[in-house]
Amino acid sequence: MMTGKRLVVSALVLALVQIGFLSWIIAGRAAILRNGKEVLLKVEPIDPRDLLRGDYVVLGYEISRIPVKMIANIPPGKFSSDDTMIVVRLRKGADAYWQPTTAWFGKAPTPAAADEVDIVGHVTEGWDLRGDVTTIAPDYGIERFYLPEGEGTAIQNDMRVRPFGIRLALASDGTAQIKALVDGDRTLFEEPLY
Repeated sequence: MMTGKRLVVSALVLALVQIGFLSWIIAGRAAILRNGKEVLLKVEPIDPRDLLRGDYVVLGYEISRIPVKMIANIPPGKFSSDDTMIVVRLRKGADAYWQPTTAWFGKAPTPAAADEVDIVGHVTEGWDLRGDVTTIAPDYGIERFYLPEGEGTAIQNDMRVRPFGIRLALASDGTAQIKALVDGDRTLFEEPLY
């Protein structure tokens, strides 16, 4: 009989650990959306569809292509990127959209000023770091935005005609979460906290 009790207790503990882990992930995302610094980025659309999750738009940003000359800490003689983290410093432009000003592999050497923010991305290895016009393409985890069923194509077509933006929430460590898809001053879709 003691074995049966242990099995039940073990199953309950395992279930609580799993629920706790999922709750931690959801609460972490919600904390960024609720407390993160808000940033507006101009988007460049691409139009796929996910059979399991529905319509979505793949988004590109000005920060999706970072010129190698903008990266401040490339060691001399280094010709390709490693599988590494990149920090991109953003500053708000006159048009209310945020643009990149500089970038670093690893950590930023100084904290962002009051009118700046840092966004953290990931660069896969193999990007050529030679030349003045060469760019690399970091992944920030904000390249997809899911839409209600049937909305993707219409929004995708509108994005090709006029500029759209994504309102982000940035945590203090540079982690980004999409808050909303905006069309000019109008919010089209807003992400719920939970």
